[in-house]
Amino acid sequence: MPEKRVYLNRDRVLRAAVALADEIGIDALSMRRLAQELGVVPMALYKHVQNKEELLDGMVEVIIGEIDAPVVDAEWKTVVRERVLSARRALQRHPWARSVLETRTRQTPAVLDYMDSFTGMFLDGGLSVDLTHHVMHAIGGRMWGFTQELFDDSAARKAAPPMPPEAQAAMMRQMGDSYPNILAVAMASAHDEGTAVGHGCDDQFEFEFALDVMLDGFERLHERGWSSRRAAV
Repeated sequence: MPEKRVYLNRDRVLRAAVALADEIGIDALSMRRLAQELGVVPMALYKHVQNKEELLDGMVEVIIGEIDAPVVDAEWKTVVRERVLSARRALQRHPWARSVLETRTRQTPAVLDYMDSFTGMFLDGGLSVDLTHHVMHAIGGRMWGFTQELFDDSAARKAAPPMPPEAQAAMMRQMGDSYPNILAVAMASAHDEGTAVGHGCDDQFEFEFALDVMLDGFERLHERGWSSRRAAV
C-alpha cells in the first residue's frame, strides 16, 4: 500500500513549529526536527520557509495572531490596557516567544501591522503625534506583554545550587550591611512563583501596576496639552 502523502502549507508549518517549540523549547527546535514532527523530509519545509530565521519570523506572526484586536467603543486607556494584557497572555502560553521577539533583526509585515495598530490606539484616543511618539518609546517591550524586572533573580537561582538556610541568612545580612536600600525594597513583598513570562519578566501584579501608572501619566500629559517642544524649553 503506498505511503499517504503529507500535504503542507505555510500556516501548517508555522503552527506545527509553535506547538513543537512549546513542547521541546526553542533551542531544540530545528528544521530537521520539525520535518520529523510533520512526517516529511527537511527539504519539503523549504518550499514554505527559506531558513530557520524565516521560520522564527513566521512563528512570531502566529503569536501576534493570538493577540486580541483592540476593543471597540471603549476609552483609549482601556483599549491599550486590554491589548497589552492579551499580548501578555499569548506570551504566557508560549514561554519561548519573548526570546524570539527580542532577537528579531528585521520588522516583518506582521510586526509592523501590530506596531501600527498599537500606535493607532493612542492616536485614535486623541493623543497628539508628538506625545504618542514619546509614549511608544516609554512603552517599549511592554506592548508585547513583558518588561525587564529589576529584582528578578530567576537566572541566578537556576544556575546556582540551593543554599543552606544559614548561608542564605549570612548572605542577606551581608546584603543588608552593604546595600540596605536595595534589600529593603526587594524584600518588601513576596512574588508568586511561576508567574513570569520567560526569563527576566515580572509577575502579573507588578506588570499591571507599572502599566496603569504609565497610562495614567500619559493621560495627564494629554489633558495638559503636553508637547516635547514646550517641555524642552
